[in-house]
Amino acid sequence: MTKTASLALLFFTFLFNPIQAQLPKTDSLYRNIMSKDSMFFSVAYNTCDVPKMESFLSEKFEFYHDKGGFAEKNKFITDFKNGLCKSPETYQLKRVLIEKSTQVYPMYKDGKIYAAIQNGDHLFYEKVENHAEKLVGEASFTHLWILENKEWKLKNSLSFNHHPKQTTDHETMFDNDQSMESWLKENHIPVLGLGIIKGGKLQEVKVFGDISKGLSAPDNALFNVASLTKPVTAMVALRLISLGKWNLDEPLDTYWTDPDIVNDPRHKKITTRLILSHQTGFPNWRWMNPDKKLNFQFEPGTQYHYSGEGFEYLRKALEKKFGKPLEELAKELIFQPFKMNDTNYIWDQKTDESRFVIGYNTDGKSYPTEKNKKANAADDLHTTIGDYGNFMVSVMKGKNLKPEVFQEMITKQVKTKENKYFGLGFEIYDLGNGEYALSHGGADQGTRCIAIILPNSGRGIIIFTNIDDGYKVYEKLVLHYLGNEGKKIVDIENK
Repeated sequence: MTKTASLALLFFTFLFNPIQAQLPKTDSLYRNIMSKDSMFFSVAYNTCDVPKMESFLSEKFEFYHDKGGFAEKNKFITDFKNGLCKSPETYQLKRVLIEKSTQVYPMYKDGKIYAAIQNGDHLFYEKVENHAEKLVGEASFTHLWILENKEWKLKNSLSFNHHPKQTTDHETMFDNDQSMESWLKENHIPVLGLGIIKGGKLQEVKVFGDISKGLSAPDNALFNVASLTKPVTAMVALRLISLGKWNLDEPLDTYWTDPDIVNDPRHKKITTRLILSHQTGFPNWRWMNPDKKLNFQFEPGTQYHYSGEGFEYLRKALEKKFGKPLEELAKELIFQPFKMNDTNYIWDQKTDESRFVIGYNTDGKSYPTEKNKKANAADDLHTTIGDYGNFMVSVMKGKNLKPEVFQEMITKQVKTKENKYFGLGFEIYDLGNGEYALSHGGADQGTRCIAIILPNSGRGIIIFTNIDDGYKVYEKLVLHYLGNEGKKIVDIENK
């Protein structure tokens, strides 16, 4: 770490913004101390406003640092001015509170408050010239605030337990929203949507980044989630099967046969089971073939090959039988029961474009927004973290599915690699000792998304990004939020 950064660490280690205190947050003393602390760092320290900083310090201010020693007020201000703030245009250091680390204790004399002790921990971020801001250190602090002429002043500051930190440490990089924002900037992720499932409930929904220049993305931002469309279509079919209105193993030629394969007898073998487990023999998309026509690349039911065409085949069969477009079936069977009010296959008059997250390539160029007027059963669903998180909770619990249908869904239909299989609509990770995970990903231009659930423990994670290489943040997020099971999933993927 640079000499300047070390000086900054000394200085900041003890002053910081607490989020959870010994006093309740509603207490007036707590609010006063937090306000002073916030102004000291946001208004003075982080902007190198030396006069403003000095105004917060008692004339008898004393600073104690576990590596830099002791400094009284004048020396402290001089060191700050000539060290950390010598060249703010080329070097900056920012302090960020670790959430829930701070405690505030009142000090009484003759029944009246005359001082307050503030304890906590904080992180330090370094920015050099035009390079991305980076997490560089962590420390603890104790502040003694005193009332001088009815004004709160910082009398003593102790800064200790300094140690380096880097954003490669997934145990600390997600401690608070500011460190997360910095990590995403380092990785050039414009927008990240994150949903955390614990105890069988969607416990956290957060969206980081700007939906447009200077405008933060709302928590109900709309994402195109690409192939995360497929699990929704799968649940439509499985729900119909549970209602006795559809058959998992009935040949679909009863309702639909694609003109491209009408003369190939293998079309009579296509069933919902083979489609949901990607064993149809179809290519991913027919336009990938030289003649742009649908064909069989192997005998249905003998191999695994991921296919969007299979899901579109299912859509056409469902629509023929029920006389309704897929988006209406999904609304009746999935969206309304699961309260997915912001989810749709199509772009219609109810779609709020102001909340829609635009996709980007790795050079920062935006892609045009897909505004489908007709449902695609395999692609381009738009939804929110909240909606899709609740959908995955419902999947985890087998909500609205008969037990035997749920068991078919989580049965290993076909092996795709060691300890990894496809069930009905979801990938299955065999984690050993009866543990398993259900997952699905999505990847298109300007979108990389993934959803993972652990039904036995009631945990899961949903990750949406809006850039071609957004997948690069998956591993650390999965490791951090899913622990040992997450590590097993990562190990299976990396084999």
